[in-house]
Amino acid sequence: MNLKHTLYIGSILILSGCSLFRPSPNKLFKRALKNQPYDVIIVPGCPFDGTDWSTAMKGRVIWADYLIKKGVAKNVIFSGGSVYSPYIESRVMALYAEALGTPKEKIITEEKAEHTTENVYNSYQIAKKMGFTKIAVASDPFQSNLLMGFTNRRFKLPIAHIPFIIDTLKTIDKVHPIINPESAHVDNFKSIAETQSKWHRFRGTRGKNIKFEKE
Repeated sequence: MNLKHTLYIGSILILSGCSLFRPSPNKLFKRALKNQPYDVIIVPGCPFDGTDWSTAMKGRVIWADYLIKKGVAKNVIFSGGSVYSPYIESRVMALYAEALGTPKEKIITEEKAEHTTENVYNSYQIAKKMGFTKIAVASDPFQSNLLMGFTNRRFKLPIAHIPFIIDTLKTIDKVHPIINPESAHVDNFKSIAETQSKWHRFRGTRGKNIKFEKE
């Protein structure tokens, strides 16, 4: 096993903790329905290649749009900078959400995060400054599973998790919105793979590059 695979597996184990014992997406969704509405949901970003959204991005954006329209959440923070491509991930996701019909006034973008832990932390800080107290992460089941340990340990305000339900998503994913990603493009871009070492990126995955503020 090479270093890259070792670090990848290690990061999964560290972030997920006892992931096999996490509640199922259906259980978490039922729990979310009992506690709705949430002031805001945080949706971590995905790289964008400049042509079309990936399966991961599509699932997260459609799920966010679904939660807003169903009244489970009042607002959404899409999070992510230009990390692996010259497109600010959160802006691209916001454009797709608008194309799906998510009201623009309900969409907030966090545009600096380079890692999933930073997606959550930076967005949490924005949410607090906006006076939001009921916060949830809305993503795919795998990413939600990885983040539960981190959110349970690090934040004063409780953060719920609302991973998408695959069967529900299948009934609403037959959409192909078209966007102009020009407003999300950045000039003089350098990939994080060029600007950070593998070790620095591994630390970022674990949240070790975050300067946590006292609450």
